[in-house]
Amino acid sequence: MSPFESNYISKTPDANGYINYIDEEHSVWSELYTRQIKIIENRAYQDYIDGLTKLKLNPEQIPQLPDIDIILKQHTGWSIQAVPALISNQKFYQLLSEKKFPVATFIRRREELDYLQEPDIFHEFFGHCPLITSQPYADFMEKYGKLALQASDKQLAKLARLYWFTIEFGLISTDTGLRTYGGGILSSKQETVYCIDSDIPERRKFCPLTIFRTPYRIDILQTVYYVIDSLEQLFQSLDENIFDLIEQSNQLGDLPKTFPIGNADIY
Repeated sequence: MSPFESNYISKTPDANGYINYIDEEHSVWSELYTRQIKIIENRAYQDYIDGLTKLKLNPEQIPQLPDIDIILKQHTGWSIQAVPALISNQKFYQLLSEKKFPVATFIRRREELDYLQEPDIFHEFFGHCPLITSQPYADFMEKYGKLALQASDKQLAKLARLYWFTIEFGLISTDTGLRTYGGGILSSKQETVYCIDSDIPERRKFCPLTIFRTPYRIDILQTVYYVIDSLEQLFQSLDENIFDLIEQSNQLGDLPKTFPIGNADIY
């Protein structure tokens, strides 16, 4: 789900699903992994940490799709689908509804090590795949995909906000304090620290109606985060009233923006 054109081209797997990455690409992966694994300590949700253990990601080499595929199928019945750098919203939702997680197979260049707008394989494998081993998280994404396929374009814009403030940039309250489960956070050097440690952003209690009314920018550290009590709460939020809540949010209008506008794209 990306609103911009990519400067990257995904790599094509061979007949067995494997990709021949060059040494520099493995080196970028290793640098990202080594740095981020330290940053997420005491900031990442335990189910995510457990998922990392299950995936057994190689710190030195970019994991191969078939290897991750096998592990996800064992735990939640999900699989990996290699896709171009960017795909249409319709294709994205279709894959989720079929329990297939789309993965762009390129990795960022070294000059974009700290920030990349589009999702690369580090974002997908390190940020998202660990929690796909958790059934409530996987069930939420599957149901989300099915609901999105039923939605109008106007409804999809609101559902995109729900995805953004949960799967990408969600926080969760735990007995040991605030933790993050959002893939956009967990694959980010700066945002992982900022979302937990900083007193600058606002942290709001999870509420789909409020989320549907909350605009965001993709190119800044988030000014607002939503905090769930459990992954089960995510799945339970996608009930038959979800489209009624979207309509209600349209009637109420958006909440005031909490970030500078400028010439930025706002969603």
